[in-house]
Amino acid sequence: MQTPLNTIEGLLPRLSIGEKAQLLQWIALDLTGAAPGIDATPGICGGEARIIRTRIPVWVLEQARRLGMTEAGLLASYPTLRAEDLANAWTYARLHGTEIDRAIADNEA
Repeated sequence: MQTPLNTIEGLLPRLSIGEKAQLLQWIALDLTGAAPGIDATPGICGGEARIIRTRIPVWVLEQARRLGMTEAGLLASYPTLRAEDLANAWTYARLHGTEIDRAIADNEA
């Protein structure tokens, strides 16, 4: 029976060194719960997690993505964002799904 771990093991030899480094970074972030480029400051955006140097909450980006907006569309809509900001937002949303779901629900009510 093929498990996710077996699948990853089979893919490793096909990955470039850069791809392996990216995979390690993702694993390290997942293990620590850290999300670089994301900040939550009381008094800014209601204390919600947001893209650093902006007032764009992560939940807003995640909800837009759930509703079908593409990354290109988000970058066009928010010209101060970079692709790296979106990658950081997706990492944060994945690691803090309950928080993001609550923020979306609270703001839709």
